[in-house]
Amino acid sequence: MIGDSGDVDQNEGTHAPRDPDRAAVSTLEADFDYNSSAYHDMIDRSLLNLGNNVRLKRAIEKAKRGEPVVIAFIGGSITHGAGAAPIHLQSYAYHSYEHFKTMFAPLNSSTVQLIKAGVGGTPSELGVIRYERDVLRDGSVQPDIVIVEFAVNDADDETRGNCYESLVLKALASDNEPAVILLFSVFRNDWNLQDRLAPVGFHYDLPMVSMKDALVEQFQKPKDEGGVITKEQYFHDIYHPTNVGHRIMADALANLFRVTDRTNLDQKEDELTKYPIIGNDYVNVKLLDRKNADQIARVGIGSFCHTDTELQMTEMDDHDYGTPLFPNNWMNVPGEAAVSSSFKLHLRCSHLILIYKDSDSERFGTAQIKVDGQPAKQADPHQINWTHCHAMLLFSKQKVDEHVIEIDMAPGHEDKHFTILGFGYVD
Repeated sequence: MIGDSGDVDQNEGTHAPRDPDRAAVSTLEADFDYNSSAYHDMIDRSLLNLGNNVRLKRAIEKAKRGEPVVIAFIGGSITHGAGAAPIHLQSYAYHSYEHFKTMFAPLNSSTVQLIKAGVGGTPSELGVIRYERDVLRDGSVQPDIVIVEFAVNDADDETRGNCYESLVLKALASDNEPAVILLFSVFRNDWNLQDRLAPVGFHYDLPMVSMKDALVEQFQKPKDEGGVITKEQYFHDIYHPTNVGHRIMADALANLFRVTDRTNLDQKEDELTKYPIIGNDYVNVKLLDRKNADQIARVGIGSFCHTDTELQMTEMDDHDYGTPLFPNNWMNVPGEAAVSSSFKLHLRCSHLILIYKDSDSERFGTAQIKVDGQPAKQADPHQINWTHCHAMLLFSKQKVDEHVIEIDMAPGHEDKHFTILGFGYVD
């Protein structure tokens, strides 16, 4: 995960973390008091905004009637479950799903489905592109509840919140009108982007849960003055929660569910016709990759003729195995050009985001990108230096037009590999 300091957890998003002192963590899990009045006060402080309750109460009532309900999570490594062990059963997403089943579908919990789509080290700039594939599963799933968690991942969002608001609006605009909940996690240094992102939630009157509001003030207090949990207990490292931390996040979401259930139904659903507070340019962004490129654009792959299989992996849903991200990619292998070494994409669009692979392997080098014949950017796979998905905004324009994107290896890197994972485009 990339924080405001630019530091990176090298293991994030690749596998469940290995705690060198699991015995100590297990003792904390067994001894921690989830029932004290101070704990409940802390959880109450996490409710930043109850929001318009029509959509969430609709999902709760469906569950009570025994109808199928899908609860979905999209975010970074905390949503993935980093810091929790085992990652697929101790993440806040899994605990929240279990809470929801126990609260509203105790007699037939199989009617509630979990969609977990957290990817380590990635911002909403990538999340808005992934939403159709990883949450909606290309149209096969219609979530009733969507929890969005990017408050500690969006420091490097080049759109400064435009992609975040676009993702929120994309979810809200789904035909089945799901409840959208904004979740603000926090780093050990008390930092997150709540000040930038919470105004989006207030603007559309969405339910919001803040771990910063719940935790930060009490971190400074001893137990006899209102302290509930220390940073050493809550954080697995400087970014991710422990098992107890993940449980606390889930309890905060369960508190929102509980309060919403007990609150009278709002008279009308909030309107989505408001002018965006940051921007909505990426609401209709789509993924272009090797699987669908020929149906959308003209592509000359040049020496980007191979498919990279050494990809970032993430445990989706409640799976204990990793799923490779962006498997339909183009990898440059030096010396194997078909006609030209360059990858060329001819595409009509107004906005374009390149998704490429970061790597710690010396085999990978920097690529240079031209847009409409002019040098635009360079993509350095060692900027982060671990295997994960990197989003880079190539351009953002007011109108749709034909563009030519050319990617080849930068001077001095001709003997290196480079992987284009895909593109996010708005047409």
